[in-house]
Amino acid sequence: MKKILISGASIAGPALAWWLSHYGFDVTIIERSPELRTGGYKIDLRGAAVEVIKKMGLYEKVRDEQVGMTGADFVNNKGKKLAQLPANLIGLRQNDDVELMRGDLSRILYENTNSTCNYIFNDSVDTIIEHGDRLKVTFKNHEPLVFDLVIGADGIHSHVRSLAFGPESAFRRNLGDYFFAIYSVPNDLRLDCRELFYAKAGRICNLYSTRNSTDAKVLFIFHSPEFQYNYREQSLQKDRIKAIFLDMGWEVPRLLAYMDQAQDFYFDTVQQVHLANWSSGRIALLGDAAWAPSLASGQGSSMAIVGAYVLAGEIFKAQGNHQIAYPSYEAAMRPFIEKNQLLGRHVKQLVPSSNWRLNVQLMMIRLMPYMPMSNLIIKKMQEEVNAAANGIRLLDYEPIISQYR
Repeated sequence: MKKILISGASIAGPALAWWLSHYGFDVTIIERSPELRTGGYKIDLRGAAVEVIKKMGLYEKVRDEQVGMTGADFVNNKGKKLAQLPANLIGLRQNDDVELMRGDLSRILYENTNSTCNYIFNDSVDTIIEHGDRLKVTFKNHEPLVFDLVIGADGIHSHVRSLAFGPESAFRRNLGDYFFAIYSVPNDLRLDCRELFYAKAGRICNLYSTRNSTDAKVLFIFHSPEFQYNYREQSLQKDRIKAIFLDMGWEVPRLLAYMDQAQDFYFDTVQQVHLANWSSGRIALLGDAAWAPSLASGQGSSMAIVGAYVLAGEIFKAQGNHQIAYPSYEAAMRPFIEKNQLLGRHVKQLVPSSNWRLNVQLMMIRLMPYMPMSNLIIKKMQEEVNAAANGIRLLDYEPIISQYR
């Protein structure tokens, strides 16, 4: 039985583990965090990703965790509503698409793999060394182990990628010096499946609370060309956010005051990852480690789910032969990834660069119900998202099982 190590227990890693264990592989997942990370923001599962979740028999569980958002209000300094958008226009979801919290999807995948896979928390890969026809992996805390294959599903700052391909800087694509932070705050405004947007030139604050949630999430996005940061130095990140947003009105000062106590604070830059190849020898990459599309795409989790299905299927079809499986995986996924990465380059539309652009945007939202062309515009946007979300034909790997069993 082939032994496979997956680094990363967020979305891509456990999804891959589900399929690999389903096909009979011996799977170990290593995760840097001491426990499953259940924080994060709202995510969408669309198109091909929904098809994969249904194949896993998890669609009903995922659907039960829908956030149930009813829409969004754009507010001014005093909280007065300036414009409104219904929920379907914010996410452009349709049919069986699902919006849920990242942490809920991660939990569902973990609960459906922890009995068939070996999870090791509070540890990380240190080195990966070719050892004959296998890989010897050393860890920060655990004793060394030997595997047939190693998959890096450890996010945009993937350590496995750095070991196999080199420094992160070679693969990052800056999308315009935009940064974001998200964390939990008390639901003082008693939001109920509703979100609020408050913006100034180059800065936006998004506050929302979802179904079955006792707290709220705050998302800050801002433009800062001169800011250089280390993604592990949270104190510097928090200082920068306070400096950028402190002069803003509405609820922003109160939300900033909660930041230092937040247990799930997350900060990063809005960027993409581009690699010429997603594999090197017996090591392959999956999810944000291979192709991070940026939060502006709304497709990161869907891409991870689809990629996990294809990678596991190709490894199974090739009976663990990485020289066959990895190129087939990349050939199947590359066009799909490129379509979805195009969506992720629209970050400038999320954060207007001037107050004039912001006012125009708000005016367009207010006038949308009265504009004859608005339906055509919305339809075009929906078609673009749908084309990307469904931009792959999924092979059925199940008939292959009978050939090997």
